[in-house]
Amino acid sequence: MKRSATTTTPAAPLPAEAGPQSLSEYIQARFDEFSRSQKDVAQYIVDHLDEVAFQTAEELAKRANTSSSTVVRFSQALGFEGYPELQAAARDEYRRRHEAGGESAPLFALDQSPFETALAADHANVEETARKASRSQVDAAVEAIAAADRVLIVGTDQMAFFASYLRHLLMLLDLRAEVAASPSQEALGRLSRINDSTLVIGLSAGRPHPLVARAMKLARHRKAATIAVTDATLSEVAKLAQIRLYYSSNSPAYVRSHSALLSLIQALAYGVYARDAGQYEERIKAFRLK
Repeated sequence: MKRSATTTTPAAPLPAEAGPQSLSEYIQARFDEFSRSQKDVAQYIVDHLDEVAFQTAEELAKRANTSSSTVVRFSQALGFEGYPELQAAARDEYRRRHEAGGESAPLFALDQSPFETALAADHANVEETARKASRSQVDAAVEAIAAADRVLIVGTDQMAFFASYLRHLLMLLDLRAEVAASPSQEALGRLSRINDSTLVIGLSAGRPHPLVARAMKLARHRKAATIAVTDATLSEVAKLAQIRLYYSSNSPAYVRSHSALLSLIQALAYGVYARDAGQYEERIKAFRLK
């Protein structure tokens, strides 16, 4: 993402009670102490540290769907004097990560156009998602999808499209998949049929919709397998799920980036297909001929 020139702020030490932890680790350790709106800020900082290192309090508040005053209060709750001190700690952690991991060549020149900036952010999101993917979690997700008698994909609002697309990909493989995309009577009926042979996949961006959280809680109660696909590693949906898949959604635009989510969904479906390509090949061939 293109970043404007800013005045360099000296790295601020973490509050004494943080000990040797990084800012991200300190926030995660204290996550349960925060209010709901402060948790939104905490989630965003942990998963988008490179953005926070260069954002104003107002920009961070917009991304976390809260107010700048909440960002300031959150900073103070951590033991900082204000947001500039928290941001300095974020920059310090970002700098240390950057130095440890090396630097890749940028896609575009420094004077990026808005179009190029958005493409560069999408590229970075896919790369970060791939780097953070746990092979054990991915393998477990593929096996859970392939073995399920019924897959229920829950995603509302902007996630409804991706829930529907994942259902489409799974139905091409002749897997029984359904979608719950709104608190309609039909969707609630699908939730009511969750049992121990159902796999529930919850999709969320930022704060999860109550329907998604409800589905995950119901699945846990009825001993159904669960997968969370989320851009916030500390989200309620991730905590409720047995299998957790993270995607990065950083964006310079007025909406979150979903390029990495789309890649993740397609890769999951391909993982299921690759388990037994011969079994699925004739069905896929027939579909292509339509």
